Amino acid sequence: MPDKVALVTGSSSGIGLLTAIELANNGFKVIASMRDLGRRDRLDQAASAAGVSDKLDVQRLDVSEFAAMPAFAEKLVGDYGRLDVLVNNAGFAVAGFAEDVKLDELRQQFETNFFGHVALTKAVLPIMRQQGSGHIIMVSSISGLHGAFSVSSYAASKFALEGWSESLRLEVNALGIKVVLVEPGAYKTDIWDRNAHVVEKALDGSSPNRERGAKFKERVQGIPKRDPIEVARLIARIAQDPNPRLRYLVGADAHIQLWLKRLLPWKWHEKLIARMLKVD
Repeated sequence: MPDKVALVTGSSSGIGLLTAIELANNGFKVIASMRDLGRRDRLDQAASAAGVSDKLDVQRLDVSEFAAMPAFAEKLVGDYGRLDVLVNNAGFAVAGFAEDVKLDELRQQFETNFFGHVALTKAVLPIMRQQGSGHIIMVSSISGLHGAFSVSSYAASKFALEGWSESLRLEVNALGIKVVLVEPGAYKTDIWDRNAHVVEKALDGSSPNRERGAKFKERVQGIPKRDPIEVARLIARIAQDPNPRLRYLVGADAHIQLWLKRLLPWKWHEKLIARMLKVD
């Protein structure tokens, strides 16, 4: 039986890189895509160490280049004949207080984290429809269910992804296509350092929130972060599950945040967060 085929976006680091390796380890042929092929070294080294280099096809794909998506999908099906799994993982975080975020910065956040996922999903849906099967796995976040301090733009993009994906699942489930949301908590990836975009007002010192921002940054840096291999292994299991759930919350901190939000009256909840963050 030929290998199943998976496409993973944002494979140059973090969850995307680890997911590409895990899927290859589980017998998938993986198209590991990334915006900048100059950053493929970490993936190549990990693939070589795992003995799966022959299972990876590293390709350039910028998910914000929407017009290129149909041609990319057409070439993919021409090369491999099918697509069994799409892992929409590419993304970054705009860090900054909502008051300080320019509309252009917010739009840029949505271009990648929301519209990029939508555009690529729409490009591959005809392939999966024709097959009568396929898994579309969206790497969301606990921030798609729970707003957070200083990441309103990121949370907004993930909230949008949650609603769109939930609706899409209702539409395509009868076609044999499974849409899944994976919602990690705090994991040690590049999302909050190399892949973080700090808003211009915070960088140039003109923000009225600069002191609060400095306090918050100090608190966040002290929060322990888990090994992202947990998320990658979960995604690999979902990819092989013929009947996956809609949502998979992963990480103890994510479960606690959502549990507290649902359990406590909002006024109590926000006081608890303020006390924990100690940002006045």
